[in-house]
Amino acid sequence: MNLPAHQLSMTVLMSPDMANFSGNVHGGAILKLLDQVAYACASRYASRYVVTLSVDQVMFLQPIHVGELVSFLASINYTGKSSMEVGIKVVAEDIRTQEVRHVNSCFFTMVAVDEDRKPVPVPQLRPFTPEEKRRFDAALLRKKLRQELAVRFAEARSPAPSAG
Repeated sequence: MNLPAHQLSMTVLMSPDMANFSGNVHGGAILKLLDQVAYACASRYASRYVVTLSVDQVMFLQPIHVGELVSFLASINYTGKSSMEVGIKVVAEDIRTQEVRHVNSCFFTMVAVDEDRKPVPVPQLRPFTPEEKRRFDAALLRKKLRQELAVRFAEARSPAPSAG
């Protein structure tokens, strides 16, 4: 499959070593794979080493079972100066029945860095298709919401003024 430079797909067989105590795939195993996929997608797009800045809206919609094939479908949705939003959709496939389920979605913000781990510019994403434009606009909204949330958290952490 030949995907554009801003997209990446990875499929992994869920093995018994990934199971939690209930017999499903451990959420931490999925998070690790998500981070690897986000890294691969962003570093390939930027042609640079990247680091994870944040992870948003990780939604475990359904359990993933040992023995299923899990596909991670990643896309660069938005680029800032040195940052990129990577959207990842996760689908699980039962090998025997071929039933496919949407089991997880999330958004990673990755930052391209140089050898000294300083942020460096990335190629600007130009959305062309209606789907790419929708993802780009939604990513802009998420960026604005993250900034507003950061301000609110900072306000909540600051000490209350003393009543003199």
